[in-house]
Amino acid sequence: MGLKSVLAGVALFGSLAHAASSFSPARPPAIPLAVKSPYLNSWLNVGSDGGNGGYLAGEWPKFWSQQITGWAGFIRVDGKAYNWLGAPPGADLVDQTDFSYTSTRSTFVMNVGGKVEMNVTFLSPVTPSDLKRQSLVFSYLEVGVHSLDGASHDVQLYADVSAEWASGDPSAIVQWDYKSADGVAYHQFARQNQQAMTESNQLANWGTWFWSTKDVDNLSYQSGADTDVRGAFIDKGVLPNTADTAYRAVQDRWPVFGFSNDLGSVGSATVSTLYTIGMTQDGAINLLGEGSGLTTYPALWQSYFGSEVEAMTYFYNDYDEVAALSTDLDNKVASDSLAAAGPNYLTLTSLSVRQTFGALQFTGTDSDPLVFLKEISSNSDIQTVDVIFPAMPLILYSNPDILNYMLKPLFLNQENGHYPNTNAIHDLGTFPVAKGYPDGTDEPMPLEECGNMIIMVLAYAQKTGDNDYLTQHYPILKQWAGYLVDEALIPADQISTDDFAGSLANQTNLGLKGIIGLRAMSEISERTGNTDDAKTYGDTATSYISQWQGFGLNTAADPPHATLSYGDGDSHGLLYNLYANSLLGFGDFVPKSVYDMQSDFYPTVALAYGVPLDTRHTYTKTDWMLWCASIANTETRDLIIRLVAGWIDSTPTNKPLTDLYEADTGDYPGGLQFTARPVAGGHFALLALP
Repeated sequence: MGLKSVLAGVALFGSLAHAASSFSPARPPAIPLAVKSPYLNSWLNVGSDGGNGGYLAGEWPKFWSQQITGWAGFIRVDGKAYNWLGAPPGADLVDQTDFSYTSTRSTFVMNVGGKVEMNVTFLSPVTPSDLKRQSLVFSYLEVGVHSLDGASHDVQLYADVSAEWASGDPSAIVQWDYKSADGVAYHQFARQNQQAMTESNQLANWGTWFWSTKDVDNLSYQSGADTDVRGAFIDKGVLPNTADTAYRAVQDRWPVFGFSNDLGSVGSATVSTLYTIGMTQDGAINLLGEGSGLTTYPALWQSYFGSEVEAMTYFYNDYDEVAALSTDLDNKVASDSLAAAGPNYLTLTSLSVRQTFGALQFTGTDSDPLVFLKEISSNSDIQTVDVIFPAMPLILYSNPDILNYMLKPLFLNQENGHYPNTNAIHDLGTFPVAKGYPDGTDEPMPLEECGNMIIMVLAYAQKTGDNDYLTQHYPILKQWAGYLVDEALIPADQISTDDFAGSLANQTNLGLKGIIGLRAMSEISERTGNTDDAKTYGDTATSYISQWQGFGLNTAADPPHATLSYGDGDSHGLLYNLYANSLLGFGDFVPKSVYDMQSDFYPTVALAYGVPLDTRHTYTKTDWMLWCASIANTETRDLIIRLVAGWIDSTPTNKPLTDLYEADTGDYPGGLQFTARPVAGGHFALLALP
């Protein structure tokens, strides 16, 4: 069944008309275009804080950190040129009539002068169980053109990318070439001065970029200054097949790499042109793991392909197969989301897949993969434990083995003696160098990360049945559990994952995480044959959860609720760590009365766009709201999901989906603009439950 069939007859929340275009299932704050990795991460800004409302023509695509990723498109119909992509001068804009998105695709429909229609689809494949395909840092752009008025029209199509993709430093010199291989024509470009494992403005200073299309007779090409190349197409509808050899800085006469296709006489049958954009790197990540120095991990694609050109041409020629796989994923997410909580939920889940996987770097070998996460926008840490934790639901839903590959770097660093503290580490440094903290000076979230690691390890083992994995890591898990025994019941003054909210003692939600972590350690011990430990941890957890209810619940309030911190009866917050009790199948370890209490309470404090994170502020977080919604009663679940889906459709925020916003206005909190973060994987909380 196709996705349109899955969605047939469903009135999706938030569909709206904006000028000439409709948006379905919503008009997101930013539209994913080419989103496949931390460095291939290009979006169209939409929201009123700085976007153009969701129109592909007339707005430059941007990297998540807001540098322009120059991407331009023109179409000539019967001799008149129109602009359909980017914001280059020289032509009228096409009229966009529709936009829609799925988990892997963003599709625009354009009316060109009332004569032809364009269907423009950006596809960034997500293949969690096919690491060969997932390892390729490439994305597709397909453009279909057909007559709109019943007549045939003379049509030429143009698209280019600029050297801006290759460097975050506009003064960096870029060099380029034009070649063809295996039926694929391509522009290849890269920084002349390659600086491995370094970044400029969040973009890699090393690697090679490829802009490709099919090598056919009606193709012409050119590299050169933006005004020259684009002007040649606008004037003549064809490029001169010449290459500019004056390698220069990104900002020096803005080098662009263009393709033109003469589509000839276009009638009612669709004529399609396929492009790909992407990059290759050899060494991808440095990690302090085994041994005393940094180990360079290769990009995972190198396990499957003998050269970067082979990888690029494979990706291009694989379109039909990977497009079918992408449709399968789109349909699965759609059908599962609709069945679980209806169309509003699909609005959230389908916008979260590319964003989450777009923060991951796949490395290592096919027999020993490691996946590294970049904490995009908040501080660029690598392998942040309390960012992996909220992203976990999508990983468990799509392929739990990837959680193993993400946790492995953390174990390699700490089990090889590179971290002196008894608690679990917070992160491994700044992407792409995972050098850890041999002096123990990571951001101090000791209770947070001990609980997170133990909960995630058990979640992986439950999903896969891999108890050997638990045995392998049992000594350090036991060390972290010892920390929880000492610290979980009465949390000291410290920060939690919501560090931006400040430090606080006796955090009710944080204590709950540690206590559920101890209950998880009891099951880990049982699964590994450590029966005495299982009883000890289980008894401790049972004792703690009973005491926690006395400390952290205000049962005398009207309505009763969990507090933000012990003894502060007027305080409250999202009790999102309760989700782990359900995820791990612990049943009434945390009594049902706690679930019921929170379900009844959240609607009483909800604002226009969600339930505030806690009483200290009016801002909220989408991942934690969806964790709470997934374990609430149906009425509260649907309320929270409806509020967040409504926010997606109306927020003024204009950058890739933020997880942090003001629940009353829907805008960014002052001074905090989280962008494109992988915690969006937490929106799959409902679908990850057993």
